[in-house]
Amino acid sequence: MRSLLFSLAACAAFAVAPAQAQDQDASPTAADLPDAGGDFAIVGAGAAILPDYEGSNDYSVTPFPAAIGRVSGFAFTVLGNRASVDLIRDGVGPTWDFQAGPIAVVNFNRSSVDAIDDIRVASLPERDIAIELGGYVGIGKTGVITSDFDRLSASLSYRTDVSGTHESGIWTPSVSYSTPLSRKALVGLFVSAERVENRYADTYFSVTAPDAVLSGLPAYDADGGWKHYTIGLAFTHSLTGDLLNGLQLVAGGTYKRMLNDFGDSPITSVAGSRGQWLGAVGLAYSF
Repeated sequence: MRSLLFSLAACAAFAVAPAQAQDQDASPTAADLPDAGGDFAIVGAGAAILPDYEGSNDYSVTPFPAAIGRVSGFAFTVLGNRASVDLIRDGVGPTWDFQAGPIAVVNFNRSSVDAIDDIRVASLPERDIAIELGGYVGIGKTGVITSDFDRLSASLSYRTDVSGTHESGIWTPSVSYSTPLSRKALVGLFVSAERVENRYADTYFSVTAPDAVLSGLPAYDADGGWKHYTIGLAFTHSLTGDLLNGLQLVAGGTYKRMLNDFGDSPITSVAGSRGQWLGAVGLAYSF
């Protein structure tokens, strides 16, 4: 879910500058974008189809809010259960962009057994909501392949649970690419992965002997490591005006593959699926 929302946010946020690029009749340069480095905000809401828990093959529809923007050169993102701020001011036009700042995530995985359809997993102990705090660094380049306005970026984040739920850290490398198709449309691609520590694996993917008796799943001791990779596509199209101002339709989808002990865990391999599809669609307003 976080990866998909991130891709949707990147797609919508990057639309502010390239909205004036790649028009059918012109291909402007950074000089034609006097406000490209100015303040902006995009707010919206949508619905996402996602697994009942991490590793599930049962799906449900969940609403999510979103707000992204830039104030005095500092970019911020609030997407559902995730928030981040880039404390390094953005440049204007085709340039390198260095990123660093804090992130916060509220992890709801298996925090409500009522939301889990599989009775075996629902019979396992319910987990508390985890509060994960950390930071990230990244680098991006605007004006790479198709025009002065496409963008390639890479980032690495680390966050750790501060609520005592799984008490472990999560590393997330990611690479994304966005390019405008016109003044009204933008497409984005991304790939990401997560590497987690042992306590995370035990909390969400191990099955103790007593829990095995209760659930009917085989006992399993999961170790930390690379948990999954995700690839995805996001698209935004202006419904009124252009991507600089007005109402936008934003949609996207991802494929997520559970790896190593996380894919082998009976919570995934018996009760769920190693491969998972996610989708989201929503409306956003930029100003």
